[in-house]
Amino acid sequence: MSLLTASARIFAAYTASRVRKRSANALTTQQKIFRSLVETGSKTFFGKEHGMNSLMRYDEFRKNIPVRGYEGIRKYIEKIINGESAVLWKGKPMYLSKTSGTTSGVKYIPITKDSLPNHIGTTREALAMYIHETGKTDFLKGKLIFLSGSPELDSKNGIPTGRLSGIVNHHVPAYLKRNQLPSYKTNCIEDWEEKVEKICDETIGQNMSLISGIPPWVQMYFDKITERTGKKIKDTFPGFSLFVYGGVNYEPYRKKLEDSIGKKVDAIELYPASEGFIAYQDSQKRNDLLLNTDSGIFYEFIPVSEYFEPNPLRVSLSDVKTGINYTIVLSTNAGLWAYSLGDTVKFTSINPYRILITGRISQYISAFGEHVIVEEVEQALLKTVSEFHAEVVEFTVAPQVNPQGELPYHEWFIEFSKPPDDIKKFGSALDESLQQKNIYYRDLIAGKIIQPLKIRLLQKDSFIRYMKSIGKLGGQNKVPRLANDRKIADEIAHYGLR
Repeated sequence: MSLLTASARIFAAYTASRVRKRSANALTTQQKIFRSLVETGSKTFFGKEHGMNSLMRYDEFRKNIPVRGYEGIRKYIEKIINGESAVLWKGKPMYLSKTSGTTSGVKYIPITKDSLPNHIGTTREALAMYIHETGKTDFLKGKLIFLSGSPELDSKNGIPTGRLSGIVNHHVPAYLKRNQLPSYKTNCIEDWEEKVEKICDETIGQNMSLISGIPPWVQMYFDKITERTGKKIKDTFPGFSLFVYGGVNYEPYRKKLEDSIGKKVDAIELYPASEGFIAYQDSQKRNDLLLNTDSGIFYEFIPVSEYFEPNPLRVSLSDVKTGINYTIVLSTNAGLWAYSLGDTVKFTSINPYRILITGRISQYISAFGEHVIVEEVEQALLKTVSEFHAEVVEFTVAPQVNPQGELPYHEWFIEFSKPPDDIKKFGSALDESLQQKNIYYRDLIAGKIIQPLKIRLLQKDSFIRYMKSIGKLGGQNKVPRLANDRKIADEIAHYGLR
C-alpha cells in the first residue's frame, strides 16, 4: 500500500467518524450555530435594525426577521459594495460570489472568513466518505479536472469578486493542485466553446481519473473528446473512475453520459450554492444527500404548499417531516439572514437528516391550477425514456395557453440524442406518466380543460445554441426545466425540427 493510499484511508476513517457523530447530534449542533449566529449578528447594522440580540430565541427570530430573497438584501449588499463594514456580518466579506438570478439579474453573495471553510472543505469531506465506504483511492493517482468558471476575479471596492467555482479554485489544496487540469490560463478563457477545445488539447493523452462538473457541460466535453479521438471516454481515459457533479439532477443525463464513457463509473452528487454548501452524497448505496448540519448554516424550511401564503408555516430542522416538499431558508456565517434559497427539497430521513433536491420554487407550471413541479416532469420523462429506449440531451416545458382552434396544453421541447421509434406513442406514455404523478394535471385532462401534452422535437445542439445566444453557455449555468410563461419556449422554438 502506497503512502498516499494509506494516508487517504486514515483521513477517510477519521472523517467518517466525525460525520457520524455530527449527524447524530444535528439538532444540538443547529441550536449552537443559531446562538453563535445571532450573537455575531447582533453587532451588525442588519442585526441592530432588526432588534437582534445574543439572547434572542428562535420564536423572536422568526417574528423579527422575515424570510426574503435577494431583492430583500440588495440594499445591504450595496452598502458592502460601497465600502461599509459590519453590515451583514462582522468586518467585510473575503469575497463576493457573482451569480445570475432569474428575477434579480446579477447577484453578489458574500463569502466571509467564517463561511469559506464550508465551501472549500465539504467536497473534501464527500470524497473522504466515498473512500471510507468503497476503499477506492485510485482516482487520487491520476489527473483531476474541474469544469468550472474562470478563476480570474474582479474587485468591488477592494473585495475580490467572481464566480463561486472560480473563487474555490484559488483554495484547491496543494496536494491536488499538482494533478489539477486544466491549466490556469485555459481556465480563464471566458468563451465556453473555445475553453472546451483548449481543455481537450490539455487532457487528451493524460491519465484523467476524476472528472467534475455540471452534467450537460461534461457531456459537451465528452462529445468533443470522442469527435477528436473516435473513441469512447473509457478508451481515451482508461483510469477515469469517479464523476463528481452537482447543479442539476443527474438521472436525465446518466444514460447518454454512460454511453459516451462506455462503462459505468461511480458518481458523487454535491449540492453547492453561492449561499452555502448544503449537502452531499455520502454513500454509493443511496441516492439521497446528507444535510450539512455543522458548517455555519442554520436551516429553516417552509412547505411548498404554503410558500406563497401571507403567513406560511416556518420550521427549524427539529420539526421537519419526511415526504413533504419544502423550500430552504438559510441563515449563515456569511451574513445571510432567513434567506430564501429558492430550491425545494424533500426529506428522505431524519436520522440522519437526508434530502432529495426536487426543484426550484420559481420553476413550476400552474397556468391552469395544476402546479406541476420539476421532480414530477423529470420522473415522468425518465420512466418513459426507459420504456422506449430513447436518450434525451436536454428538455424544457412551458404552457401553451391560447393555441388557435384547440384546447390549451403543455408543450415539451426535447432534444433527443436517440429519439423513440414512435414519437406519438412516446408522447402518450409521457402524458400518462405525468398524470400519475400529478392528480391536478390528470383532472384537467379528464375534464377537458386542457389536452394531453405535445412534444416539439429540436435540432441537434439546440440548447447549446440557445444558451450561447443568451450568454450563459457553460460554467455553472443551467437550462430551466419548467417555466410558467413562454419566454424560454418562444426562443427555443426557433430551433425546432421542420
